[in-house]
Amino acid sequence: MDSAEQSKRELEDIERQVRHLEKAAGENQDARRQLQTLQEQIEALRRQVTTHLGPWQRTELARHPQRPYTLDYIERIFADWSEIHGDRGFSDDPAIVCGMAKFHGEDVAVIGTQKGRDAKQRVYRNFGMPNPEGYRKALRVMRIAEKFRRPIFTLVDTPGAYPGLGAEERGQAEAIAHNLREMARLRVPIVATITGEGGSGGALAIAVADRVLMMENSIYSVISPEGCASIMWRDASKRELAAAAMKITAEDLSQFRLVDEVVPEPPGGAQNDWDAAARMLDERLQANLAQLKAKSPEELAAQRYDKFRGIAQAFTE
Repeated sequence: MDSAEQSKRELEDIERQVRHLEKAAGENQDARRQLQTLQEQIEALRRQVTTHLGPWQRTELARHPQRPYTLDYIERIFADWSEIHGDRGFSDDPAIVCGMAKFHGEDVAVIGTQKGRDAKQRVYRNFGMPNPEGYRKALRVMRIAEKFRRPIFTLVDTPGAYPGLGAEERGQAEAIAHNLREMARLRVPIVATITGEGGSGGALAIAVADRVLMMENSIYSVISPEGCASIMWRDASKRELAAAAMKITAEDLSQFRLVDEVVPEPPGGAQNDWDAAARMLDERLQANLAQLKAKSPEELAAQRYDKFRGIAQAFTE
């Protein structure tokens, strides 16, 4: 057993003790002091666990069912949220939520992929996998934001675009490609954040931004580790090896300059404290937006285009 797994087991044992002690403590001061000591141990172990996580463990954390999703961040960071539905061509797509809101008093557009918590919600949200109408709805809202000169925030947490037959018949690839082209041309600030999974073109379709941020325990890749392992070794069980080889963590992608900034999370991950995770993200969104607002619309579009044209250049003169 490696040190990270051992720490995780110790953490689970201590958390069980804390839950038992909380029930029995009542007004007992000795019990309260023991509880405080255990809580301090939990915080230290959470930091230790997340410090030593490997790429596959980060992947599992990015997929944690209790991580905050787009609507959870909207509730904590933005005010006066007003959702916009439908692509004006086929239907609404619950896997992508779009709308207008206020960000520290400023009118902005917010767009994000949305997963569900229970079985019914997951089916309704299509497990966070958008259809073409979702991407067309997102682009419609982005154009409204551009018309009224409102900055755009996108929040990404998706395994990828939905690969179903109906989605392909309605032009899934075209919808994604159209978004990539049009986002490169928008003349307002765009800040994208990978909050959990950033899966392939389904994520990139709303992440062509002036600034791309990643939460500390998120991942961003062209394919899932299981999918990569199935192709490379014809064995999905080699997912840990694939995750390490693919360099999909926030730290890896920051080193390769594929993302602009890594946003820290609370000890143990964002799932442990939604409010703290939202405060950390809010702070970085404010800082990045302030920098982008100093640029002219022409500068924004030109620099965004150059940014993505320059990505993944392996050699320099």
